[in-house]
Amino acid sequence: MSKASAASKYEIMVISKKGTEVRLEGKTVAFDYYESILSPNVSATMAVVDTGGSVAYTKDYDKQERLGSIYNALPITGREELKFKIRSTLGLLDFSRKPLFVNAAVNPDQNSQRESIVMSLFSEGAKLNSESTVMRKYQGNIGDSVKTLINQFLTGKSDRVKINHIQNTANSYSFIGNSKSVFEICCNLGSKSTAAKDSAGFLFFETQDGFNFKSIDSLVSKSVSARYYRSEVLRENMDSPENDFKILSCIVRKNQNVLNALNAGVFFSRNIYFNPKTFEETENTYQFTDGKLVKSLGKSAEAPDVNAYTKTNYNILDIGTLEPTVKGGDNNDPNDYQAQAAMRYNILFSQLVDIQVPCNPNLKAGDTIRCEFEMITQSKIEQGSMDPVQSGKYLIVDLCHHYEPTRSITSLTLARDSYGLYTEKNKS
Repeated sequence: MSKASAASKYEIMVISKKGTEVRLEGKTVAFDYYESILSPNVSATMAVVDTGGSVAYTKDYDKQERLGSIYNALPITGREELKFKIRSTLGLLDFSRKPLFVNAAVNPDQNSQRESIVMSLFSEGAKLNSESTVMRKYQGNIGDSVKTLINQFLTGKSDRVKINHIQNTANSYSFIGNSKSVFEICCNLGSKSTAAKDSAGFLFFETQDGFNFKSIDSLVSKSVSARYYRSEVLRENMDSPENDFKILSCIVRKNQNVLNALNAGVFFSRNIYFNPKTFEETENTYQFTDGKLVKSLGKSAEAPDVNAYTKTNYNILDIGTLEPTVKGGDNNDPNDYQAQAAMRYNILFSQLVDIQVPCNPNLKAGDTIRCEFEMITQSKIEQGSMDPVQSGKYLIVDLCHHYEPTRSITSLTLARDSYGLYTEKNKS
């Protein structure tokens, strides 16, 4: 049996409001923590069973200040702070110094003896983002602009909001906030960013370590954080540490969708650009077979035979929009990133696999892991039983650490842009 799948310990589980703290260690029956490279903030949900007597009503609600349940006596109305520290066999999920906030709470089951409470939680960064309104002009390296925005509206407002890694881009861009929020702008900037030639596409997301702005190529190039295997039997013996890295379940959610990729112009697109300064149009085609996929998780991705472009992209060049004259060149020429970014995003999510593993709080969204799947064969397997196509390096897209009284598991959605164990360009 995997020790990492056993129940975890709630070392800290405290909800607080206006100086009143209530301990929830013995009342929490389920806790789920979420991260995703497609989400600019972390979140969580939890279920609590309360038998009453947890906290006293204030005089504003009850002149006798009698003891009541958390839901009504605290009361839970939103924006309460939740600090938690959960210890598992493989690591620690610690938000004791950067609490999450209650977004909503309901009590779906209530009687005279007890009540259950289900709460959704969000990070302080999400709270500050909802209060942000970006107005002024920003220019220069896109990575520097992202860092400035986060420092100005998020980390500058709270020392509990952290930056993990903001990667500088190879291109510059001038833009105006237009009253949008920080999250809206940073997510939008990702599609306009390049890390190098033929390396377009960035992602803005938050993990337990803080905010990240990273290129897709840098994510897929990372060293693996852990190695997992899929087998019908346990390794060696019941207490072997290797059993903590066994894939408990696996479902292939998606394995290519050629028609959707063709409609998105992933493999062959026509791109037309209009210059408002000269009133000239330029046209070029972009083909996947030109070798634009520089970094990949496995061997080179395969593309169907496409004999003509399947999508046309139109774009007006940004010349003089944010400058007093139109003497300069284009503001972040879309010819350098638009078609390549569309290909990169679509190829990255061409394969999606959902797996469950014993709880591992060390895993984070944006990490890569190596998965070994058994080969289904009637031949001899002396040379190895690992499937050479399905096995390999995967990127963690979505992550959920799930805790309950009897077990702890981590659910992962994994993405892959290619097949096979290795590639000469990007070995792991």
